[in-house]
Amino acid sequence: MQSVVRVGVAVVIKRQGKLLLGERIGAHGAHTWATPGGHLEVGESIEQCARREVLEETGLELTRVTPMGYTNDVFESEGKHYITLFMQGECEQGEPQLLEPNKCVQWRWFSPNALPAPLFLSLRNLLAQDPSGLD
Repeated sequence: MQSVVRVGVAVVIKRQGKLLLGERIGAHGAHTWATPGGHLEVGESIEQCARREVLEETGLELTRVTPMGYTNDVFESEGKHYITLFMQGECEQGEPQLLEPNKCVQWRWFSPNALPAPLFLSLRNLLAQDPSGLD
């Protein structure tokens, strides 16, 4: 296990009642479904990180970002520990593009009642805290 706890930022983007998720590859949590997001950089605000990560990964520009909550995520098999800060991101136009194909296979919109499996650990932990949190 790493001796450092990292800070991740995850962005929940909903449009027309559906949630944007990507299928991860190449990093911890490979072959799980997750929201856009990534590491908080030194000197960066959480909102700046959310906007940057969504733009880098999907090409979408967020019009609004608001806090949602956080999770404490221990990836035992990968030896990693994260605190994940969840943000609600609003984006009314554009479709997600696959801009980091070495990190994500695809982006898709899902109904909160029909999420794919398996979900990324931080998203599972968020839903365990509040099962209706994505509705």
